[in-house]
Amino acid sequence: MNYLDRNEFNFEPSQKVLDAVKNFDAKDLCFYTRIYDQGKKSVISVRVSEIYGVPEEQVLLAYGGEEILKNAIHYFLMKGDNKKILIPEFSWWYYNKVASECGGTFEMYPLYEQEDTFAYNVDEVIEYTNRIHPRMLLLASPNNPTGNSLTSEEIGRIMENIPSDTMVLVDEAYASFITTDTDYIAPLVNKYENLIISRTLSKFYGLPGLRCGFGFIGKGHDQFLSYSNKYLGFNRFSEAVALAALDSDEHYRHVADEMEWGRQLYKKELGHLPGFKVYKSVANFILIKYPIAIKERLMEALKVQDYKIKFMGDPGLESCLRITLGRREQTQTVVDTIKKVLSEK
Repeated sequence: MNYLDRNEFNFEPSQKVLDAVKNFDAKDLCFYTRIYDQGKKSVISVRVSEIYGVPEEQVLLAYGGEEILKNAIHYFLMKGDNKKILIPEFSWWYYNKVASECGGTFEMYPLYEQEDTFAYNVDEVIEYTNRIHPRMLLLASPNNPTGNSLTSEEIGRIMENIPSDTMVLVDEAYASFITTDTDYIAPLVNKYENLIISRTLSKFYGLPGLRCGFGFIGKGHDQFLSYSNKYLGFNRFSEAVALAALDSDEHYRHVADEMEWGRQLYKKELGHLPGFKVYKSVANFILIKYPIAIKERLMEALKVQDYKIKFMGDPGLESCLRITLGRREQTQTVVDTIKKVLSEK
């Protein structure tokens, strides 16, 4: 089966990752790591601290980016009377599910379709946040499923103009596919105590099955760190593989370049067809508007070829497909299948 529906990784892991798996000494699993004796969370948090220039004590680690989101939303919505979180209108359904798990309530702020992209209205995000005054504001950059992102300047402008007691969670799970710039993270985290930035090894580093996420938080949150940290350390096998992945940027940058080929093919082959619109994406997936009348036939044609893509059901996006950017032959097959179904009217 060719899974192009959950934004997983259809390429090969780096050689360093393969070597880390092959050479891991299973006897290491017989002992806890000893790094917590040094006041550190993990060898991963130490390495992430070095890469991003953020103090180790402000680095978050978790069972995927998913756990960082869950830990943060549960913790901050359960403390005090303010249980509101603001989330983007078109975004991952999991955000509001996590809020509801801890008795939280959510409100949505709009994203706007602009030609071949979606966009945040930063001034409006600021206005919503000041008017509603939620305990948390969630920003997804890039956003799933629309594929658009915020600049570091826009994040800074939001932080500068909203209440300081609103925790801002920036979900950057899909960051790094277009740009290598991470220099903005340390200055933002150092300046704003109410900021959390969440990242993961699941997307750019192609290891969703490893379940390893990392992130950063502003200063002064010792209680939250105590809540989210693991007293006895982390999975030592995962640590070895994660370190290898973090040391393999050149390999994964090449994969990201391959994904750009896929973006361009979808735009070239489908963008001009009646009823289609190929949206810009800076993530490892692409959103495409299509004639919904062909939905059933397209689903069946893809099923015959053992392909799965995401047929969107979100209000306002019902006539859209979200397709993971896979290998060239996978992208070509999806394009050819769509065009074949269109030709069979």
